[in-house]
Amino acid sequence: MKSKKSSYDKLFIFLVLIMISINILIGIAAITVSSSFYKSSKLNDLQSIGDLFTKSMQRDYTDTHDTRSANIKKLHEVFSREYHLMIYIYDEDGNCVLSDADYNEEPKKVVKNTSKISEAELERLSAKDFLNLETKNISADQPYMLYGTCFFLKGENDLVPTRMFAKFYTKSDDINSFSVKLTLVYALICALSIFIQLFVIRHKFNKLSNYENDFKRISEQYARRDFSEKIPTDVPYTTPEIAEYVNTVAADVAKSEETSKTFIANVSHELRTPITTIGGFVDGILDGTIPKSKQNEYLVLVSKEIKRLRILISSMLNMSRFETGTLMPNFRDVNLTEIVIQTVLMFEKKIEDKHLEVEGLGSDRMTCEVDADLIQQVVYNLVENAVKFVNDGGILSFRFERSVNGMCTIGIKNTGEGLKNTEITQVFDRFYKTDSSRGKDTTGLGLGLAISRKIVHLHHGHIVVKSVVGEYTEFLIQLPEKQPQRKG
Repeated sequence: MKSKKSSYDKLFIFLVLIMISINILIGIAAITVSSSFYKSSKLNDLQSIGDLFTKSMQRDYTDTHDTRSANIKKLHEVFSREYHLMIYIYDEDGNCVLSDADYNEEPKKVVKNTSKISEAELERLSAKDFLNLETKNISADQPYMLYGTCFFLKGENDLVPTRMFAKFYTKSDDINSFSVKLTLVYALICALSIFIQLFVIRHKFNKLSNYENDFKRISEQYARRDFSEKIPTDVPYTTPEIAEYVNTVAADVAKSEETSKTFIANVSHELRTPITTIGGFVDGILDGTIPKSKQNEYLVLVSKEIKRLRILISSMLNMSRFETGTLMPNFRDVNLTEIVIQTVLMFEKKIEDKHLEVEGLGSDRMTCEVDADLIQQVVYNLVENAVKFVNDGGILSFRFERSVNGMCTIGIKNTGEGLKNTEITQVFDRFYKTDSSRGKDTTGLGLGLAISRKIVHLHHGHIVVKSVVGEYTEFLIQLPEKQPQRKG
């Protein structure tokens, strides 16, 4: 199977070009500098040998007073042979007075115009020594190193020293050879170094490419709602925060998918139960199964199931309206005490079945500016929870308080298991169910408290929960007596 190309492949090619370019530039600089140092070293060696020759010639001239004495010629021959030099000595008029032609039948003819040097060159050498490569007067294909200097000869009886000039030539083969060898050595080392570096980088990039391909593949699985794999977060040289974020989002989506499935199943069950009850009672009345003497009793039950069904549907519709921001409350003065009493009566049968004691419904009337339908939905959700989780033979208690700052408080409290601290922080989350409620409430939607909090906030109020594990749970609804005036 052909591997997918990764963005790291282009980056690898780019790095290869960068590394080669950098190594070439470094190589050129290193070779240039090294060759320059080597050239300077060779020229300095030539200068030292030349100065040694002139000093030896000066000592001999002091004794012989002759620039072409046998000793000087012998000295010239030895230096030329031992140091591979071509030595030319000139008098102050620029005439050549000593060269290998004085003792060789076939003198070297590499240098042009050796018999005399020009006035301009005499002046230059008088002012400053020349030490560099020479190409102008060389007949060979390659340059020679040249050391040109001015020196003085003085005999024992001479009052004024004689000015002389010397030119020392030698081949520059060593410099060229050094540059070639250095270039070859550097190229070999550079090639080996680049190969090792690229091998290591390629190995790292292969891991990164595989990680990128895995990231794409798993992300595509997420898009297909397949959350069986997670993106690795321990790959070196990557940013684990991105993978962790994507994994977290995927986990949330997976959880939402599962919650949605449970929600749909629970909605179906919650709708089916009252509809089945209503249908059964109505069919019993119509076919005469339920006697006329009990029809009103069953019609009351049908009415309660219809109210329950209406509240359930309203919960789902209101959640949708909350999500879209289209829910507009209809505020008016409402008797909150009456709403609570009417809601509790909807659970009369369940309260009797669990042998519960109800306290606090005999309080004085407390009015508040609210949306009656929405607040009844909040009270219904809280009473339903209280009846559902109160212990058999327990107590349901209600309280109604009005504070001096104009806040109305409704308290709904039930005895029983209570809530853990970790559960209290999540109890208002959408679709959340406590561990204990999962066993007792297998069909609930997990929307009641989330909707209740949204409705209370819409009334510019607060809803809080207090609980002691093993003792009680109490929800407090706090609403302003009058809604704040809207601007404009």
